[in-house]
Amino acid sequence: MARQKERFGGIKVGSAFFGWLAATGMAVLLTALVAAAGTAVGLANNTDVNQAVNQAAQNSGTVGLVGIIVLLVILFLSYYCGGYVAGRMARFNGARQGLMVWVWALIAAIVVAILGLVAGQQFNVLANLNSFPRIPINEGQLTTTSIIAAVVVAVVALIGAVLGGLAGMRFHRKVDRAGFTPDSEFYDDEE
Repeated sequence: MARQKERFGGIKVGSAFFGWLAATGMAVLLTALVAAAGTAVGLANNTDVNQAVNQAAQNSGTVGLVGIIVLLVILFLSYYCGGYVAGRMARFNGARQGLMVWVWALIAAIVVAILGLVAGQQFNVLANLNSFPRIPINEGQLTTTSIIAAVVVAVVALIGAVLGGLAGMRFHRKVDRAGFTPDSEFYDDEE
């Protein structure tokens, strides 16, 4: 296996790209699921929009904390899935595959930010879609708190991607170990 790792190991950019696509898709699905659950709870309580806004304003600290926790869980699970896909596809170096999934997300965010600066906010497709979990601030309100929040979000996504990459690689280690320990079915087939 050492020769295989030497020959086929390393970062696989394609695997990481598909891991990033899986992470992005999972983020969209989980965000939609949370939004649907929130809507269902509101409908079950016969709460209209004005009542929900008033309740949220009265409990803004709790609502903000719950929102942050939900956002971090969505990002962790999404990037865990993306790292898993990359680690499973690449077979070796799961942590590096997870790191590369996160780097793809960073590259995509930078490209979208540059396109937003060049084309202006009217062409900011991601902001108009509202499909990704976002911190509800605009670019003019960057403060120390929002910068810390962005760093925390980035670290949670990175941890999720790396752990997912390790989990995806773990599957191959189990298969490799099973390949070297013949079971009774192996000996029965030879007779």
